[in-house]
Amino acid sequence: MPRQPLYAQIEDALALRIRDDLRPGDRLPTEDELIQQFAVSRITVRHAIQNLAARGLVVVEQGRGTFVARPRIEQQLTALTGFVEDMEAVGLGASARVTTSEVRTADREAAAALGLPAGGKARFIERVRLAEGHPVSFDQTWLPEEIGARVASEDLSEEPIFRLLEDKYGIPLIEATYRLEAIVADGGLAARLETEPGAPVLRIARTTYTTGQRPIDYELLHYRGDLISFATRLTREPPA
Repeated sequence: MPRQPLYAQIEDALALRIRDDLRPGDRLPTEDELIQQFAVSRITVRHAIQNLAARGLVVVEQGRGTFVARPRIEQQLTALTGFVEDMEAVGLGASARVTTSEVRTADREAAAALGLPAGGKARFIERVRLAEGHPVSFDQTWLPEEIGARVASEDLSEEPIFRLLEDKYGIPLIEATYRLEAIVADGGLAARLETEPGAPVLRIARTTYTTGQRPIDYELLHYRGDLISFATRLTREPPA
């Protein structure tokens, strides 16, 4: 049987160490330490690390080092749920860090989603959503101001907007439209999600409706692509 290339041997050794000895978030040895430990070249070490990153076992953060990746959170796209409900479903504690809450002129997409006239005002709220204290999503939320002013007065670091709308204000959430696309993080988004510029991000544009097909909430949800996966189950209509 042919001998494995050196980079593959190092990859296997580190993968075994990750499985048996390390925890998510732990830092791997530096390139220089690995070069010394395995007596190989820098390019060989980098090849091994790149393969581990491609397998989703590590995350390379420029200027900081290489860290054991956190397991992906699988989110089911089978019902209308909020972030807190999604995290609770997989046994993770959820919280939020509010970075913006103000009245703004709604942009074209938000105005169209909420049925506002051009130049209409709405409440704009930005939050970093955390699972067990780690950033998972950056949410930009637009609300009609008659509701948004009430929402903004609440402690949004602990209270999810969906729960406030339904349980406190008696506004039923009936259905939502979703549009999902893959983007890469720019510098600002990367800083909020504590990842690297250029990192993969899954962006969902979601409009939520209450009774009478009235739009009540428009959001852009930016999920870290290395931490979240989405799953659904589809049925096929019988041929006509």
